[in-house]
Amino acid sequence: MGSQASKSKPDSPASGDARTALDSLRRIVRMLRESSSAAEKLSGVSGAQLFVLQKLQQGAALSLRELAERTVTHESSVSVVVQRLVDAGLVARKRSKQDGRRIELSLLSTGRALLRRAPPLAQEKLIAAVEQMVPRERRSLARSLEALVARLGLEVQVPVMFFYESKKVYRGR
Repeated sequence: MGSQASKSKPDSPASGDARTALDSLRRIVRMLRESSSAAEKLSGVSGAQLFVLQKLQQGAALSLRELAERTVTHESSVSVVVQRLVDAGLVARKRSKQDGRRIELSLLSTGRALLRRAPPLAQEKLIAAVEQMVPRERRSLARSLEALVARLGLEVQVPVMFFYESKKVYRGR
């Protein structure tokens, strides 16, 4: 009788699928947290800020919309991170010479210098892994995570960048 009480019910959170899902989420969150922490220690900026800097380093000046696409993040979330980087003197924001309505973001020399001492980020690894999934798996993952978010009542929250610290400000080294 005592051994029956110690076993979990098939539908309990400790049952197979629930535990597998939660353990997988724990592993992903841990990887992202450790990567962000290491980035902050080595570079002085948050993991989210470093991720944006890395995306800006990859080519020509970008609009906020283009940067949001590259970071696979909502524009409002990227906007807040960019403002911190502009305030810190790591990123420039200026009007396009070709289209005066377009605001372009580009990396300043201080941002480039910071990137030279920065470690690779786990966000890149996560995005690549999701993109490598076959479309059916990606859709299933997206729907399952959406359902989880809805059950948690989080669907109204703006999805900010991973480990974005709203108060973190770069203090040059």
